[in-house]
This record gives sequence, structure tokens and C-alpha cells, in this order.
Amino acid sequence: MKKLRFAELINKRSISGLKRLVFIIGGPYGFSPDVYSRANSKLSLSDMTFSHQMVRLFAVEQIYRAFTILRNEPYHHE
Repeated sequence: MKKLRFAELINKRSISGLKRLVFIIGGPYGFSPDVYSRANSKLSLSDMTFSHQMVRLFAVEQIYRAFTILRNEPYHHE
């Protein structure tokens, strides 16, 4: 399966008619099997370990960047 870039993933979900997209940040040991069984998909930021504070910042930044890409807006380094 082709790996989708994050912006493409967001776009695919939004045009599919999905009304809510929920991101859940796992703890140091991941999630219970119940959480995994309810998930439609899962993402990984990295194989590295980060604190919850850092991951929340990374997630917000990537969501923001995905929407700027989808709106064809310039990003700060362009």
C-alpha cells in the first residue's frame, strides 16, 4: 500500500464525508487492545520516544501544516 503523506490522509478523510477525526496520543506503553480494536487506523510520529508535551506540539504543528498544504498556502520556509 502506498504511504500517504499526512496532508493527503487528512484530505482523503475530509472528502469521504467523515464528520469527526479524532487523534489519541498513547502513553509509554501504548493503548489497551480495546482502544486498538476501535481505531479505524493508526499513525506513528516516529520510532523514537517523546514526552506527551512534545507530541502534542508535534501533532498540532503537523495538523496545521496539513491544512496549509491543502489550501495551497505558503509555509513559513517557502
